[in-house]
Parts: sequence; structure tokens; C-alpha cells
Amino acid sequence: MFNITRRPRRNRKSSGIRDLVQETNLQVSDFIFPMFVQEGSNQKVEVKSMPGIYRFSLDNLLEELKEVTDLGIRAIDLFPNYPESKKDKIASESYKEDTFYLKAITAIKGQFPELVIMTDVAMDPYSSDGHDGLVENGKIVNDATLEILGKMSVAQAKAGADILGPSDMMDGRVKYLRDTLDSNGFTDVSIMSYSAKYASAFYGPFRDALESAPKFGDKKTYQMNPANRREALLEAQLDFEEGADMLMVKPALSYLDIIRQLDENFDIPIAAYNVSGEYAMIKAAALNGWLDGDRAMMEVLMSIRRAGAKCILTYFAKEAAVILNK
Repeated sequence: MFNITRRPRRNRKSSGIRDLVQETNLQVSDFIFPMFVQEGSNQKVEVKSMPGIYRFSLDNLLEELKEVTDLGIRAIDLFPNYPESKKDKIASESYKEDTFYLKAITAIKGQFPELVIMTDVAMDPYSSDGHDGLVENGKIVNDATLEILGKMSVAQAKAGADILGPSDMMDGRVKYLRDTLDSNGFTDVSIMSYSAKYASAFYGPFRDALESAPKFGDKKTYQMNPANRREALLEAQLDFEEGADMLMVKPALSYLDIIRQLDENFDIPIAAYNVSGEYAMIKAAALNGWLDGDRAMMEVLMSIRRAGAKCILTYFAKEAAVILNK
């Protein structure tokens, strides 16, 4: 008989032992569920490139949230779908008091006061140019964009947002928003900064959901180059110093090394966005019988958690919650 001192398989010989020595745990409270709201009533429109994900009018969204919260999901990230008729170059719709997105935040907080509401801070859902920042002479200008994002942030905070998610990748925006929020009395509103947001091919289905693709060019002058790792540390360090409460990596799957890097270098929570394209790939493969969809979903989510993400923004939140609650 072989004299093998270490036999790692002994720690795998039964489900009870495997559970006992499991290094990483995934739970429903780790999830933030991205959701889409649109104008109108009695609307529930499936996003074609994201099977099982819908744009809701507020009445149907409130009904959907009953199911979401019953599953134990405690946080959502709400995104608005605006018609082209309400978009302009300065995203003015984003901070109008009577706009449907702000009304939706207030209504959700009124009906689900314990639900954490995260919002998106960027110009693209409201911009006639489809970019995250203000466009002047064909270029996305940084500092003038911050003033618009500041107005947007205060409006969202007034509406009842708990966490603001600046996704624009403008330089200095975390400090500008923190100062603006604080000077308006919103010192308790958190900022989850999209610190390492890459110029990724995996955002396509999301842009379908919001109908907010850029009208010209791309976003490579402000979103990060997928080839860069050390640059993520610089972006995260700046956001940390400027007052971010949480740092995010987006996308998640192709950037697990970046999640690990930020987790090892910062003592604040690291979030990761399991984006629309990552969701759509698994859904498409599962619908074609090429993958076991549930197993692939749980493996992906566990890998993001294992890499160091404490919060996971994922369109799989409801389906994963059903499995985790069994």
C-alpha cells in the first residue's frame, strides 16, 4: 500500500464534510438585484437579449418587489428606461422633481422601507448623445459633467436612495459627489463607486434594456482598457481617498483578478457587477441545452464571491435565491 500522508480527498468524502470545510460561502444577502423601470402602467416588457429580465412600469415593479423581498433579497439597483423624447444633451430629465425615476424611488421606499435602493449616477440614460458624460465638440468633457452628476445625485438622495452608484468614470467624481451630498445634508447616503469599470463587450444586453447605446464612437476615453491591471489600483485608490464607501469592479467574470487585487489592497467592501452579457451567455447556453444553467449560475456566483467580492450585483439574484433558500 502506498504511504500517502496527505490525502485531500478525505475532506471530500461526504457532503457533510464538504460543507464543514467549505472555504467560501454564498448567501442571498450578498446580492444586489439590478432592475429596470419605465414609464406607463401595466407594463412588463422582457429584454430580448436577457431572458427572464423585464422592464416594469412602477405598478408592476411594486408587485415584482413583493416576490423579490420574499426571497430574502435585501437590495436592488434601479435603472430607468427613458424615451428619446425626454433626452437632451445635458440630461436635464435626471434631476426634474416630477420625473418618473425619482417618483419610483420614493414609491419603492414608501412601500418597502427596509429595502436598500441603489441608483445609477451617469448621463447615458438621459442623454441624447448616449454617453455617460457631457459631449462638447465630439468629446466627453470631464469637469462640466460633474456639475450635472451632482444635481442628479442630490435629486436621487432626496427621492430616498440609500446608495449612489456613479458609473460614469469621470475623474474626481467621487469627491465632487461626496462634497455635494454632504453640503446638502445627505451625509448618510453611501457611494458605491464603479472604480474599475472596463470598456467591455459584455454590456450589450444592458444597453438593449435601457436603449442607451452611444450615438457615436465608444466609451474608451473614460472606461478602462481591459488590458490594464495596475491602473485599477490607481482608480480604486483615488475613489477611496475621495470618500467612496464601497468599490466596484465591472464586469466580474473576466476581471476576477481585479476583484482579488482590490480586496487585498482596501479595507472597505468590494462589489462586483455580474453584467448583462455574462448573464446572457449562460442563459443562451442553457436554453440550447449546452450547459446546466443552474449549476453554471451558482459556479459563476461562487467564483465572484471567492475572488473577494462582498456584494454581487447580478441578474441571477432571484434564481440563485430560490436555490440558496432550499
